[in-house]
Amino acid sequence: MKLFDGGRAPNPRRVRIFLAEKGIEVPLVPVDMGAMDHKGAEVTAKNPLQRLPVLELDDGTVLTESVAICRYFEELHPEPALFGRGALGKAVVEMWQRRIEFNLFNAVAQAFRHTHPAMKEWEVPQVPEWGEANRSRAVDFMRILDEHLATHEFAAGDAFSIADITGLIALDFMKPARIAIPEDCGAVLRWHQALRARPSASA
Repeated sequence: MKLFDGGRAPNPRRVRIFLAEKGIEVPLVPVDMGAMDHKGAEVTAKNPLQRLPVLELDDGTVLTESVAICRYFEELHPEPALFGRGALGKAVVEMWQRRIEFNLFNAVAQAFRHTHPAMKEWEVPQVPEWGEANRSRAVDFMRILDEHLATHEFAAGDAFSIADITGLIALDFMKPARIAIPEDCGAVLRWHQALRARPSASA
């Protein structure tokens, strides 16, 4: 088993944090995304979408998509449970994972990809207006999230989950996307600081 890894890129980092929380070690194959190696023949043969991370199992089976890879490891190593417990608990984690991914993580990514000068050759065509629209979408969602976090320690309640990992990645990614946590979102700021303090955040 080996994990083709893209360094500090958001999705590869999401899987590494998940594995660190589980205490699982998987051999990493570094892929230099700055040199566009993820678009090379080796990665393309495993994932025609040319995206990382890519998990290759011992029998040659390939898994892509960061949350799918995390679900695979959750089934192999159920503890600690990072996708929730029981029917309701799992549904609540799924709900907040999707809310955070669609409304914050993706909005931040679009803002970065469509406005940052370094992404001009990656995102063709780069549409600055779309990037700016997603900046405001991210801020609007943070205010909704702030109300929720005012009465919950973690995104899905009282236990750390994959939803928190996605949130951490999104909030950290806001710096290069030039988005700030609104000053009136104290609960989001508290949550971000708590997530960054976890040992897994440095994975």
